[in-house]
Amino acid sequence: MDKTEKTAKTGKKAFLELFPVKKPVIGMMHGRGEDDRRILDIAKQELELYQSGGIDGVLVENYFCSPQQTEMVLDYVAKNHGDMIYGINLLDDDELNFKLARDYACAFMQIDSVCGHVPPEQDGKLAEFLRRGRESCGALLIGGVRFKYQPYLSGRSLEEDLRLGAERCDAIAVTGDYTGQETDFAKIQSFRDILGTFPLVVAAGVTAGNIERQLAICDACITGSYFKRNHTAKEELDAGNIAGFMDAVRKIRERNDD
Repeated sequence: MDKTEKTAKTGKKAFLELFPVKKPVIGMMHGRGEDDRRILDIAKQELELYQSGGIDGVLVENYFCSPQQTEMVLDYVAKNHGDMIYGINLLDDDELNFKLARDYACAFMQIDSVCGHVPPEQDGKLAEFLRRGRESCGALLIGGVRFKYQPYLSGRSLEEDLRLGAERCDAIAVTGDYTGQETDFAKIQSFRDILGTFPLVVAAGVTAGNIERQLAICDACITGSYFKRNHTAKEELDAGNIAGFMDAVRKIRERNDD
């Protein structure tokens, strides 16, 4: 068994066993709102809708708010919804991302790129940073490779970047080019072919219409925009969109159990 297969087995057991169901769905919390009070009010509403809608976990992110406001939301989640499976993705500050994941006992965290986005001379420093971060933090890490909005600077093949990425995290995230864009199925399949059994999470552009095909390949999904009104990230959550999506997911799980 080579190093990648060992990593795949360890990562799959740890990450997927966070969730009591197959094919878990993680809902995004983007930090929408005009000020602290409004951001927290919206976060409370989103948590209630996600919980009542059967979402399996939530990912708190500073897409529309500051790191301080993100910590405020995360603090509320930890104190009031500690029974939920929750995580953090602090954009543009990976060091603080690890700190918040550790301080608020997150089950998981996300870093949008763990491989491929830095030139070769900087890659060793990145690998060491991620190694130290994971050692200091109990949260399992979802790491992106060739992720939306991230540059490709490594000069390595996709296979090389994915195999290195799998050594640096507990699950690989795959996306298209931007938020809300459907992730190309051929890209998902190429990731699966290279990664084998290592956990693969589709993290953008998942809809009720494509979820069956995408979860046939992926182990989990992260969804945000589709749950919103007009399927737009800046809008508020729509209970009907959540319900329709989760109905499709439940049918997939039932077929997998047969």
